[in-house]
Amino acid sequence: MSVDIAVMQVFSGISLFTILVLMALGLAIIFGLMGVINMAHGELMALGAYVTYLTAHVFEKFMPSFMGVYLFFAIAFSFIVTFAFGWILERGFIRFLYNRPLDTMLATWGLSLVLQQTYRSVFGAQEVSVPMASWLEGAWEPVAGIQLPLNRLFIVGLTAIVAVVLYLALFKTRWGLKTRAVTQNRTMSGAAGINTDRVDATTFAVGSGLAGIAGSVFTMVGSTNPLTGQLYIVDSFIVVVFGGVQTLLGTFLSALVISQAQTTLEFILSGSMAKVTILLLVVAVLYFRPNGLFSSKIRQ
Repeated sequence: MSVDIAVMQVFSGISLFTILVLMALGLAIIFGLMGVINMAHGELMALGAYVTYLTAHVFEKFMPSFMGVYLFFAIAFSFIVTFAFGWILERGFIRFLYNRPLDTMLATWGLSLVLQQTYRSVFGAQEVSVPMASWLEGAWEPVAGIQLPLNRLFIVGLTAIVAVVLYLALFKTRWGLKTRAVTQNRTMSGAAGINTDRVDATTFAVGSGLAGIAGSVFTMVGSTNPLTGQLYIVDSFIVVVFGGVQTLLGTFLSALVISQAQTTLEFILSGSMAKVTILLLVVAVLYFRPNGLFSSKIRQ
């Protein structure tokens, strides 16, 4: 394999990593705090993608001169809409299923089917796409023979910003302090005066908002249809379990390892064989480290 091809493969893995990590971070926060297996998380990603599509359509029709910046508004709207939907979903549905993991998994799976049909009824079964901003077209060529698409470079930069903001929110704010306290010991947190119900709702909403951003990012690399969320939900769960639900750093490292391994194996093998190989490796690792490859030691 030449150096040019190797660099392009690594960059392709990083591009997959950005979407995986945005999806997996939301799942890791929700699962780590509340133990909720949200099978509808992929449909929240699709919701963010459709919000981006609608935003582009509105800008294109009413404000065509601002099409160059519509993406920034679309990303913000995607987060806001999925954040609000996540809050309502937790308050009106999820909170009645706590401590019932099987019921929660089946209920959210049913919800995912309802959302898929809703998208199909509103937007149709066909794929929809958004126009690319002119300044994201083309590629950056740092050296001869290596071309890095500008839209994917933008996605990498956006993911880095989201990661930094999430880190600051979790470790430098009162909400983050309360969230970490509830994650470590819910009973003692409640006894100390923390409103655990509000923390649950806010955390679920933030995780949903991250899925919305992932959906907005996805529109830059592919078309959207009612089943878009199903493309990444399984991989996102694998990332969370493989990395360990007790550490967000583990989620990052897990997403990086799996994305790079998947793109490399897809280059060598077929896509289906690459998936099977990844799953076998994950199963083997979890057999020896059931808490995840990058899990930290915690006091139970």
